[in-house]
Amino acid sequence: MIQEPASHQQETGPDAESQATRRDADVTESSRANRGWWDRNADEYQVEHGTFLGDDRFVWGPEGLDEVEAELLGPPEDLKGRDVLEIGAGAAQCARWLATQGARPVALDISHRQLQHALRIGTSFPLVCADAGALPFADASFDLACSAYGALPFVAAPVLVLREVRRVLRPGGRFVFSVTHPIRWAFPDEPGPEGLSVSASYFDRTPYVEQDEQGRAVYVEHHRTIGDRVRDVVAGGFRLVDLVEPEWPVWNTSEWGGWSPLRGNLIPGSAIFVCERD
Repeated sequence: MIQEPASHQQETGPDAESQATRRDADVTESSRANRGWWDRNADEYQVEHGTFLGDDRFVWGPEGLDEVEAELLGPPEDLKGRDVLEIGAGAAQCARWLATQGARPVALDISHRQLQHALRIGTSFPLVCADAGALPFADASFDLACSAYGALPFVAAPVLVLREVRRVLRPGGRFVFSVTHPIRWAFPDEPGPEGLSVSASYFDRTPYVEQDEQGRAVYVEHHRTIGDRVRDVVAGGFRLVDLVEPEWPVWNTSEWGGWSPLRGNLIPGSAIFVCERD
């Protein structure tokens, strides 16, 4: 599930009356806010982005990098018979592709409404509504885990999530996750020329929060620098195998929130971390 930046969504989505600010937001507040946001916005999200995502494609980010080409989870022929957990699955497009390769996926998302869209499209695998910080699975249940912009951009304690993923992976298991590239936080969330000038400190980790008139968070996104993400991976018990920064391909002429061909040819929009559990 790929999430477009909140500063674009707040102007157009059902939460248009919310006010954007930068302030602290803990684990509980972040989880509650984002569960509600995704339940309210799932319908619009799938209408707006469903064509790009497809029903059974595995796309790592708005650049359109496809797992068919990237093979970050390994060669497709090696996926057959593997138990795979998709975290932040949305309508489970990635899990559905994994199933076509002969894998045994489980799709997990914090939003019940997103998983209803997975049912609408059709599934042959389990769907689980749960928080990524408390995975409802036994130790060593999966061979692989993946997350395309799911969970990690929105949680206040990413190390907790990483440790949970490590717990449910078998020794030698791989976890691949994509997030908004941290450099994007220094630029305005605009796809045109106005989005090419630095407007904020890259080092400011203060969360982006949309809140209602009572000051209650209705959406939260957390910023981590590249160094923070690497340290999180290590603290979570993983070994970092690769860090992929997809270039914007010539064929992709679409805009997605602040992502665009103009910006994508100049600065990275996504960062993909390939991690392994020893």
